[in-house]
Amino acid sequence: MTIEVTNVPTSDVTCATCKACCCRLEVMLITDTGVPREHIEIDAWGGEVMKRLDDGWCSAVDRDTFMCTIYENRPWICREFEMGSDECIDERKNM
Repeated sequence: MTIEVTNVPTSDVTCATCKACCCRLEVMLITDTGVPREHIEIDAWGGEVMKRLDDGWCSAVDRDTFMCTIYENRPWICREFEMGSDECIDERKNM
């Protein structure tokens, strides 16, 4: 009998090999986690989103380390986006 396991993060993606691909996605702020105002902008529909700079990356990402500078106060969606998940792997392929 073979058991298929899905939605299990792959060990190929770790903090050491993460390319922060998800930090180029639009991130809507739907809960208050304490994101500093300088990292928030208002989208065309009036919703709060994470600010992205001209290079397309989230303004909270350190460009040298690709680490989040507001990790403890990151948005809910960033907390839910699982490293190594199918969505993560898809974003890495698209980069």
